[in-house]
Amino acid sequence: MNIYLLVGIKFILGILIMILQIHILGKYEFSVNTPLNQIQNYVLGGIIGGVIYNTSISILTFLIFILVWSLVVIIVKLMVNIDFVKSLVVGTPTTLVKNGKVNVANCTKVGISAEQLMLTIRTEGLDSTEDVKSAIMETNGKLTIIDMKSSAPRFPLISNGKLNEDVLEIIGHDKDWVKSKLKERGIDSINDVFLGEYVKGRLVVTVYPKM
Repeated sequence: MNIYLLVGIKFILGILIMILQIHILGKYEFSVNTPLNQIQNYVLGGIIGGVIYNTSISILTFLIFILVWSLVVIIVKLMVNIDFVKSLVVGTPTTLVKNGKVNVANCTKVGISAEQLMLTIRTEGLDSTEDVKSAIMETNGKLTIIDMKSSAPRFPLISNGKLNEDVLEIIGHDKDWVKSKLKERGIDSINDVFLGEYVKGRLVVTVYPKM
């Protein structure tokens, strides 16, 4: 087979597989910067870039390689709602400052220096860590900061059926309060909630559609 035709077929197959992954996993997964997405992009780029110009590797072998890798990624994505898997491949939000107290160990763990922490705090219009109620490093590397005067958190109270204990502490309520509010709406379990927001003292809930 002509070398240019071989490279062209491999290139087209690689593009089609990437489009297939986007449709299966969703566009959002390719827009966020998580450890799993970085690994996926590196390996996929290596497979396509390293194999596409190697004429000794047949189209069938190339297709098997890329399909196997796609299957691995899809399986991991489907398992990511399991807490252990999620913490391993995606990570979990890390609290750096809580009620004005800096957690130095967590800052070191995520690789943020004192200067970088203070720069982010100043960009939020705050002068000191003592003005910070909560500073959390999100899984995408963004630092979310809530000042002491804020009564509304900037992140969900409930997401994907999971209750955020840090938000509970910020709003001054407990798990029983959440359950009672859900009961008022005829919702039996926190696991039934896709998204729960705390807005001006109210719990705004979006539930999973019933099968």
